[in-house]
Amino acid sequence: MAAITAKEVMSLRNKTGLAMMECKKALTEAGGDLEKAENLLRAKLKGKMETRTDRIAGEGRIGIAVDGDNAAIVELKAETDFTAKNDTFINATDELAKLALAAGSPEPTPEMNAIIDNLRITTGENISIGRVEYLAGSDNSTIYGQYIHHDGKTGVLIQAQGELADETIRQIAMHVAAAMPRPLGLSSEDIPTDLVDKEKKFRIQQAIDSGKPESIAEKIVEGGMRKFFEDVALLEQDFVMDGSKKIKDLVGSGCSLSSFTRWQVGEAE
Repeated sequence: MAAITAKEVMSLRNKTGLAMMECKKALTEAGGDLEKAENLLRAKLKGKMETRTDRIAGEGRIGIAVDGDNAAIVELKAETDFTAKNDTFINATDELAKLALAAGSPEPTPEMNAIIDNLRITTGENISIGRVEYLAGSDNSTIYGQYIHHDGKTGVLIQAQGELADETIRQIAMHVAAAMPRPLGLSSEDIPTDLVDKEKKFRIQQAIDSGKPESIAEKIVEGGMRKFFEDVALLEQDFVMDGSKKIKDLVGSGCSLSSFTRWQVGEAE
């Protein structure tokens, strides 16, 4: 067998980010076959990475891909902020979103898993896919708005039907990212029942504790719940960029919002 050259070792190192000696050993074992050596390293180090899955991956990035009527949003997790800000990690997040979009499914594909394996090898960290969501449009009237915060840790994807200026739907996505309190549904009917019940019970008990009879407390709470829905229903919220308008005013009559997804890295842990 021909001697392994420094150029070959460097080529493998550039692809894997591993030490020169590790690369040389793999090339020697593979008989100089670069692809085989890379696969040997992947198989060897993936096992090591799998044993570290208890290490918390609290950093990461959100990626979004849109094509016509369909869209995908992914969360890619890492252990350190240093890795999450690396261009390779950022590009990988974007590629994962595109692959999820192409697959038309929230289930990771072999191509997506290969990207994760490579990141684990090159970073030595517990890299993982946190969440994947795929959205399919119902017809040609489906449009999307997206926004990813500058640090990549918060992403918003909005699905709508009808006509709405690109900048307007993007501003609505920015609103969803920034609004406090966070929107919990599009309208009052979309707020999860358990959250509504919890809020109502809290307000009733608060009124009773202040000395109001229960029958009076329930009537007082009715008005308070209307304010609660205005605070947490997206369409009823005051627009963060212009408090004189509500989100439903921006949407207008020519469009209807179908759904929104707001993800922040690590919040589902």
